[in-house]
Amino acid sequence: MVTEAMKSGASEVNACKVLGISVRSIQRWQRTGCEEDQRRGPKSRPKNALSEEERGNVLKTLNSPTYRNMSPNQIVPLLADDNTYLSSESTMYRILRSESQLTHRLKSKPPEKRLQPSHDAKGPNQVWSWDITYLKTNIRGLYLYLYLAMDIWSRKIVGWAVHTEETMELGAGFVEETCRRMNVNPEGIVWHSDNGSPMKGSTMIAKLYELGLVPSFSRPRVSNDNPFSESLFRTLKYCPAFPTNPFAKVQDARLWAEKFVRYYNQHHLHSGIKFVTPDDRHFGKENAILDNRHLVYELARVRHPERWSINTRNWSSVRDVFLNSKKKAS
Repeated sequence: MVTEAMKSGASEVNACKVLGISVRSIQRWQRTGCEEDQRRGPKSRPKNALSEEERGNVLKTLNSPTYRNMSPNQIVPLLADDNTYLSSESTMYRILRSESQLTHRLKSKPPEKRLQPSHDAKGPNQVWSWDITYLKTNIRGLYLYLYLAMDIWSRKIVGWAVHTEETMELGAGFVEETCRRMNVNPEGIVWHSDNGSPMKGSTMIAKLYELGLVPSFSRPRVSNDNPFSESLFRTLKYCPAFPTNPFAKVQDARLWAEKFVRYYNQHHLHSGIKFVTPDDRHFGKENAILDNRHLVYELARVRHPERWSINTRNWSSVRDVFLNSKKKAS
């Protein structure tokens, strides 16, 4: 059955999941040339299993007018208060599941399982990631907000702004200004962010569609879905040049942010892109730099071959960059 499913286009993992069997078991049987189900399973009924009469009594109680609108978590304590024990909560859930009675029945929408957003950038200006972080001021409880957008392929900061507020209107203006500064056609560029209100507000969404950008959002309450922006903020706030004292004025924050962006783009050797600067990678200068490094190492190995047991350091460029993919960038 697994073989037939795979021939029809199904994956081995999903086929085994439907059958309720481990992929490793199937692969082990195939190595031995066996095509039959080798599971033996329990030969006797568990001693602690509920009898058919007890199981029916549990199901009848769960569906009774008194308890049918409650969950087993609520039913078990109430039965205990009535000096009654039928089964554990997990057993009740198992019985309900076997009878297909665990469907969502409230007026509210059932919880949705959102897939992790995943994008593949093969070059510059294909996937941009952005977020907003706060900057402390010398007035307690009052913050400034730094808007930052970066190209995940080159790690270049493509847009920045400092405002006194965090709103969708300012976010929409930031998007438009970023596209104008980069002088690119925004059509088809993925614009990824978390689920903050400035990112998902109606004004922001309307601006994204107006410019032709492709909106992309993290899953709710999952900060790891926006890793490039989170990593950039950590670099920013823990760099030695980050001010130890809060900002007195918004102009001071803008001056500092401008200096940081210039340094980051033009001088920061980024570990994720083989220690070239974001500008060098974004504007196509990285190959010459990496080729020269490779030549230096090859000449060094010629002079002292005993110092290398295998190949020299890999200075080949990073090709694809994945946002939230299980694949590793090569």
